[in-house]
Amino acid sequence: MILSRDPLASAESLIRRVYAYVAYRIGDGPDAEDVTSETFERAVRYRRSYDGSKGEPIEWLIGIARRVIAGLSGLPEISMEELPEIPSPESVENRVVTGMILRSAVARLDERDRELIALRYGADLSIREIGELLDLRANTVEVALHRARGRLASKLEAASDESWPDSGSAAVSIHTWTPVSLDERRSQKKEGNLA
Repeated sequence: MILSRDPLASAESLIRRVYAYVAYRIGDGPDAEDVTSETFERAVRYRRSYDGSKGEPIEWLIGIARRVIAGLSGLPEISMEELPEIPSPESVENRVVTGMILRSAVARLDERDRELIALRYGADLSIREIGELLDLRANTVEVALHRARGRLASKLEAASDESWPDSGSAAVSIHTWTPVSLDERRSQKKEGNLA
């Protein structure tokens, strides 16, 4: 097969997106780095099998990452550990704690919800791309993702109520939390609306 284009041409961007997807699925750190590395190792090994007519390179890479994750055994589950008290909202510590709460809540979702959240917000795939990857209609993906976000909000609310009864939902912006894509973040940063 002759490649019409190199699927790994923009490797830096692809590595970030694959790592973000993997981190949503199994947590960030050394395990996510290993899975991302294995994904790209396989991609380099099988790059001649890439067929651009079946989707974008990121979809191909996410498919490889999904198979790598499925083949893993013995990875520790992300657990909710004792967390420090919530510091002021502007502090770095608050962002770290909020990230830990979010990762824990995502880890407590069922497999399908985690997969949808990871594909949309970790890998920054569009609804159409997720549908193609999972062989689902775009409308089905939108509905399932909407429901997954609702279940995630419930898990976040429960984590906030259980861990910090005095802080309420203000500690983690649950009802107003809306993940944004990388492109939206970049746009907001340029406009000065995002720190």
